Amino acid sequence: MRAARLIKMVLLLQSRPSMTAAELARELEVSERTVTRDAQALSEAGVPVYADRGRIGGYRLVGGYRTRLTGLARSEAEALFLSGVPGALREMGLEDAASAARLKVSAALLPSLRDASRTAAQRFHLDAPNWFREPETPELLPAVADAVWDDRRITARYRRGSGERRHEVERELEPYGLVLKAGVWYLCARVTGRDSFRVYRIDRFTAVEPREERFERAEDFDLPAFWEERAEQFARSILRAEVVVRLSAEGVRRLPYAVDAGAVREVLEGVAEPRDGEWVTVTLPVESEEVARTQLASLGAEVEVLEPLSLREWFAAEAERLVRLYRR
Repeated sequence: MRAARLIKMVLLLQSRPSMTAAELARELEVSERTVTRDAQALSEAGVPVYADRGRIGGYRLVGGYRTRLTGLARSEAEALFLSGVPGALREMGLEDAASAARLKVSAALLPSLRDASRTAAQRFHLDAPNWFREPETPELLPAVADAVWDDRRITARYRRGSGERRHEVERELEPYGLVLKAGVWYLCARVTGRDSFRVYRIDRFTAVEPREERFERAEDFDLPAFWEERAEQFARSILRAEVVVRLSAEGVRRLPYAVDAGAVREVLEGVAEPRDGEWVTVTLPVESEEVARTQLASLGAEVEVLEPLSLREWFAAEAERLVRLYRR
């Protein structure tokens, strides 16, 4: 990761009078061009990195500059310890490294702030998996995580399709980042030689082989922004059907908990919220008619399906079956 590399560069320059671009490139395992860009980024951020020109020139820190952690406020120190997610770190094989790092940071803090890790842990805990679902750690996750941290290409085999259409595909990937979504691990990666990025479910990988060569990360790649965009695209892509419904005021309030909340916001934009006793008619995008049955059934008598006719008839038949069941 670039942030970790920049910190390492500062620590290297802090430990020596000066270093050439070639020495820094070798220590950081990047190109000299990347070293030049990183030095400029540090300088722009206020770290006094000075470049000596000439054959024996190099980089050095001006004025005995040293990094210090003692300037952290309590809220900043506590936020720092919130960045570690124990379960996710354990699954990636980074639990020991994270523990060592927290100890080092704690030792460097002022005595009045050394309880920050405990106070933060008692105020926030992330439990990523969904309810009623036993989380499974993909067997190949640690190997993929190593490649992500090391900017190392991998050759991966993964399953595509399902049923009779299921088959395996092999790709050489540049693994950029990992995402844990509702207990499922995803890899955001670029196929070597291509410009576009794709998302892969790691539990569908059947083999991962790290390669010798590393790749140079695209500096403008933003993992959170990329994931947010792809997640929104995916949510929209599965809404391939439409239903027309009448909703009571209570139905409108409960609708975002039954179907896609983003789609509901768009559908209800500009629609006046009905008062109690009033109904409003809207057209909803849904994944399929079968999925709409389950979603809309949770609204009970607060929704009336108008179209398609087949879905309306299903609800009518289901209502009659419920009446017969409860009149026994």
